[in-house]
Amino acid sequence: MSRSDTAHASPSEATRPSSRDPHSLVGQVAIVTGASSGIGHAAAKALAKAGASVLVNHPPTAGSMEKAAAVVAEIKADGGVAAALGADVSKEEQVDAMVRETLRLFGGLDIMVANAGIERPAPIHEMSLSQWQAVIDVNLTGAFLSARAAAREFLRRGPQPNLSLAAGKIVFTSSVHEFIPWAFQANYAASKGGMMLLMKSMAQELAPMKIRVNSVAPGAIRTPINAASRDTQAEMEDLLSLIPYGRLGEPEDIGRTVAWLASDASDYVTGTSLVIDGGMSLYPAFRGAG
Repeated sequence: MSRSDTAHASPSEATRPSSRDPHSLVGQVAIVTGASSGIGHAAAKALAKAGASVLVNHPPTAGSMEKAAAVVAEIKADGGVAAALGADVSKEEQVDAMVRETLRLFGGLDIMVANAGIERPAPIHEMSLSQWQAVIDVNLTGAFLSARAAAREFLRRGPQPNLSLAAGKIVFTSSVHEFIPWAFQANYAASKGGMMLLMKSMAQELAPMKIRVNSVAPGAIRTPINAASRDTQAEMEDLLSLIPYGRLGEPEDIGRTVAWLASDASDYVTGTSLVIDGGMSLYPAFRGAG
């Protein structure tokens, strides 16, 4: 039975929503952008573990291609289904082509994880226009293009009640810097602040069509993008002093939350940014200072 047949099967031929494991993503298809490393890697693995077929997107560069292939190999070794595809998420035609290829490979699309992100830090008076635009183009415009392409497909296809209670799920990877200012990273903070209102605006608009839109907002996570802040023991201690829970987050902490947001277990959650930061945004420097 094809995916299309399953989606339109009678209750006697397919799993009834009432009896389906709400955490299961079996039969569903996900795209994870920027999935060749870090949080994207962990999200792709968590979605595949829950049963989804996963398109592992990566930047169209040689090093990223090899990393994405390794992610696919890990998923397949665990019994999952995945394929890798290079696409620059800041380019409209490449994002649209990525969705078309996903439909060709897997027969559908149910989940979009707009995760791709970069940093280009600089003092504001020295930040070049190219540094500003590079971050905005990937982090914010890339998220918009990915989410828009997914929403168009969800609306074209309509609900698939034997697969999911929602007609489609979009999850953005934001940051605690959607609300915490970040000196020397104005471009990054602006991209995440913009993403927060993009997510909420899309959620408000698409909820009547049963499309859910949410974000995860990680704090300090052990990924390549922030490796420089952990170069020395002193830097690590400074970083941990900002985290009441006393440890760095791991990519898997975020990946598991992404899988939950993509599942029926979170069906009543939309327009929400889930902060996953070990208490960093509680401003621990103020503890006892009142």
